[in-house]
Amino acid sequence: MTIICLVTNDLAQDQRMDRICSSLVAAGHEVTLVGRLLPTSKELPDKVYRQHRIRCRYHKGKLFYVEYNYLLTRELRSWRYDAICAVDLDTLLAGVWLTSAEHHKLVFDAHEWFSETPEVVNRTVIRGFWRGMAKALVPKTDARYTVAPMLAGKLSEEYGAPFGTVRNLPLRRSSAADPRPVTNLAPAAPPPMSAASASHPAHYPLPTTNYPLIYQGMLNPGRGLVTALAALADLPDCQLWLIGDGPEMEHLRQCARDFGVEDRVWFAGFRPPAELPALTEQAWLGLNLLDAVSPSYYYSLANKAFDYIQAGLPSVQMAFPEYCSIQDTYGCYALLESLEPSKLVAIVERLIAHPTAYQQLVAASERAAAELVWENEIPRLLEIWESL
Repeated sequence: MTIICLVTNDLAQDQRMDRICSSLVAAGHEVTLVGRLLPTSKELPDKVYRQHRIRCRYHKGKLFYVEYNYLLTRELRSWRYDAICAVDLDTLLAGVWLTSAEHHKLVFDAHEWFSETPEVVNRTVIRGFWRGMAKALVPKTDARYTVAPMLAGKLSEEYGAPFGTVRNLPLRRSSAADPRPVTNLAPAAPPPMSAASASHPAHYPLPTTNYPLIYQGMLNPGRGLVTALAALADLPDCQLWLIGDGPEMEHLRQCARDFGVEDRVWFAGFRPPAELPALTEQAWLGLNLLDAVSPSYYYSLANKAFDYIQAGLPSVQMAFPEYCSIQDTYGCYALLESLEPSKLVAIVERLIAHPTAYQQLVAASERAAAELVWENEIPRLLEIWESL
């Protein structure tokens, strides 16, 4: 089967789609991953699947959504393909357009509950638009899956169509890269590296400490990062490494200054995926803090929750249903009941004061790491695609 996967990012940091596309290729499919070429995009490494990026004039808001879906449709409609995989609701319109004229299949990969994300859930008109769009388009798909079992149930109820689950698990650490890369489609020359990116060294620039806290991922609203910075003010022996970028970057820099902790925070920016395991292993505690105001977050199962496990790193997770389920099975998390700095401080101080309890979490993470790997999730992915 010839498959085209549609995303809105620039492909460089999307480890979930890298795993999915590589697994589909290994199963005998021909796959192309299509995303955006951003002003900050760098040249992509070759993969076992083809990669293609589209240059847009707009990069956010309504105009971006309209332009990108139009460009996807205009550019890809002349390509040969059997199926389109639309990743998240903001590419689904193009997916419907590209599969409506002929006997093509359409698969919907919902990484999140789009209308219930922090950026949308409290904006009545915008939320209504996305809910209406989803209710109109999701029933037109031939198969659907998302990242967590409980979220799959909620999406099934919302849209009246069954959703499968393909969790965002990491590769087993010993897994080797596929030696048969495919040259990218029309790779664009990378723009010059920004001064902000160039200012960050390959390794952390802060003085050595025994207690570095790490966060991996987008610096988006609702990720509990202001809470983490506020807690850091009462944790003088700790540092905070923020490995990622996003719209909250400058706000978080200002918060670090306001809390007087800027000398203990590393704003690392995006890092190549190959660097992340080594950085994670140098940390002492992982963070995955989420705001319960977002149903999408409340029912989430973030990839970083598993990345920390694969590194044998204890982590703080919200006491939300999916993380509680992992904790009940493996006992590898410290659960945070609410997004309050004092409660986060209490967890960190307890683990510092009780090394035995910390080592128990390390051991539990290492046991869980043997099972919670992408290699064990591939059959779920292939079962969905084979059902088409």
